[in-house]
Amino acid sequence: MTAYTRLIAASGSEKFADVSVPVWGWPLLVGVIATALLVDLLVVHRKAHVVGLREAAIESAVWIGLGLGFTAVIATMFAGQGQAGAASVEYLSAYLIEKSLSVDNVFVWAIIFAHFAVPRQYQHRTLFWGIFGALLFRFVFIFVGTAVINRFKVLLLVFGLFLIYTGWKIVSGKDVDTNPNDTATMKLFRRFVPSVDHYEGQRMFTRVNGKRFATPLLAVLVVVEVTDVIFAVDSVPAVLAVSREQFIVFASNAWAILGLRALYFLLSDMRERFVYMPHTISALLIYVGVKMTLAWREVHIPVAVSLAIIVVFLITGVVASVVANKRRGFVKPRN
Repeated sequence: MTAYTRLIAASGSEKFADVSVPVWGWPLLVGVIATALLVDLLVVHRKAHVVGLREAAIESAVWIGLGLGFTAVIATMFAGQGQAGAASVEYLSAYLIEKSLSVDNVFVWAIIFAHFAVPRQYQHRTLFWGIFGALLFRFVFIFVGTAVINRFKVLLLVFGLFLIYTGWKIVSGKDVDTNPNDTATMKLFRRFVPSVDHYEGQRMFTRVNGKRFATPLLAVLVVVEVTDVIFAVDSVPAVLAVSREQFIVFASNAWAILGLRALYFLLSDMRERFVYMPHTISALLIYVGVKMTLAWREVHIPVAVSLAIIVVFLITGVVASVVANKRRGFVKPRN
């Protein structure tokens, strides 16, 4: 047996962290997330305003710091079980995968907001409720996904092939943008929900002649939620390839998603700067798809190795994009 074969074989059993979540684990996670959301909604963004580049950069740094800092909580939580290192590596791997795949959400949100002509000062509040809904959907997806995979191992093959196909679609250019107005979601919404065609500040509903109507912001929120469900179909199986502990998977998803609003205001106008990000996302999806497919055959790549591969993909994508921008003399778009 070669050194490489020994590396990925892992003695014929998946080397995921074998942990037991303390009784205070879930209340702590939910409490910290709820506190962060309330501070963001009631303090930082209490009044509607246009989020500038500097503010978005600071908030992005804070959210990323919180997400990475939660690694210490994971390590402390499972240190007594001798799983601090394994659990921390799984959390970091899952966080980086989710954060990377979520970049596509940012650019899709930019398309949606532009299409519906949502004033920039109202976009943050819409995304707040969008993120809140996304957390609930991910919670359900993760618990159902881990339970189903643990019971039906053949789904490792199904999910793995699906991720490989999705990655190929992205890099081949077959994953095209869709007009949000032409989706079945919007057609159903306008058919069953009485709506007005003008904005009323940050409100989702308004009253006209004593009757209640939805504003365009509610329609935008519905589209944002549906797109997140679609993205979750890709990202949740990808994260489950590096961890099967529901607490670790949900925590990594939650912290990655919470920082997306700030990341949106930082990157929404700079899609053309990240020319190789689609290739990076494609490579990540194909890699985790291959990893999951191999796991179905009881061939396992250690999570620490996966973390290193993920980091290499991300660094390569960013560096390649920077080099490409310099070669073509990229000019930063005006605000």
